[in-house]
Amino acid sequence: MSPSPAAPLRTVLVGAGGIADAVHMPSIREIGDELIVVDTVVEIDDDRRTAFAEKWGVPHRTSSLDDALARHPDLVILCTPPSLHRDQVMACLDAGVTVWCEKPPALSLADYDAMTAGERDGGPWAPIVFQQRYGSGAEHARTLLTSGALGRPLIAHCQTTWFRDEDYFAAPWRGSFSGDGGPIMALGIHQIDLLLTLLGDWEQISAQIARRSRDIETDDVATAWVRFADGTLVTIANSAVSPAQESHLRIDAEKATVELTHLYGYDNDDWRYTPAPGVPETEAATWRNGLPNERSTHTPQLRTLVADVLAGRRPQASGDDGRKALELVTALYKSALTGQIIRRGSIGDGDPFYAALNGGISF
Repeated sequence: MSPSPAAPLRTVLVGAGGIADAVHMPSIREIGDELIVVDTVVEIDDDRRTAFAEKWGVPHRTSSLDDALARHPDLVILCTPPSLHRDQVMACLDAGVTVWCEKPPALSLADYDAMTAGERDGGPWAPIVFQQRYGSGAEHARTLLTSGALGRPLIAHCQTTWFRDEDYFAAPWRGSFSGDGGPIMALGIHQIDLLLTLLGDWEQISAQIARRSRDIETDDVATAWVRFADGTLVTIANSAVSPAQESHLRIDAEKATVELTHLYGYDNDDWRYTPAPGVPETEAATWRNGLPNERSTHTPQLRTLVADVLAGRRPQASGDDGRKALELVTALYKSALTGQIIRRGSIGDGDPFYAALNGGISF
């Protein structure tokens, strides 16, 4: 275990595309140069690398991750396609550097386990970008649910019904099991991770997938039902072909219905609590969110990550915690493609679905 670094964290940003420019750099600047600075940008496209470095004032630029790691940074942020994540994360951990990796984390459980095998107690770690769990609205809902203030969760619904046209899927790596994993991995995994953060461990899943409209390798719509370890029954709906786009999460507990409706990010006001008949108004009033509003952007997760790295403690969404949503998605595909009910923890080495999201099955 190496000593914890000092602020500001010297950071390498890998991939200078849209999400790096429009999302990560604004979040880094919002947190402040006293805590984190981008020292190097890695990008294989010469023009994009130069333009990005000049726009954001990044002093060092290279096309090689190995060259950037040779400068001994404190943190690496990966904004690259999912098919590159395994090797890039492994290289960072081998160099002793914590790496924050954009979702989806990997394209198979085998890849995820291989790339996180280099994590160590005290660091380095490989947390995944799961910003939906970090808004103050989710923090408040999680406190109410885990404390029992709302009674036992009974039934829930997790919905990601978005719209992506043919142009979106024109990129050869999109809509493929070897590229981005398809719409469940690329789109629905946000709400799935939030669902798991709020409700805990699931127990078994049964699912169906279909290709209804887009000319892609993967599904463009999917549904599933899931039984959680505490008995809560959950339905999941995922779509890349829904004109009225919506992200929706609903949890019906004994004392209240918790609802979140948004699209790509939420504020405190996007959460609604409806008390059950007979619940006193005075009790329902205690459910109000008194936390300062923090939108579910990358910023709150990065702020927490920076604090964790500086303190030498394991970040959320790393290791087993970062694996949970990927395991559920993998089980969803195994159920849909085999017609079986799949139990949590049953997909391991030797199972074709451990090595590939679709288990090598075309549909």
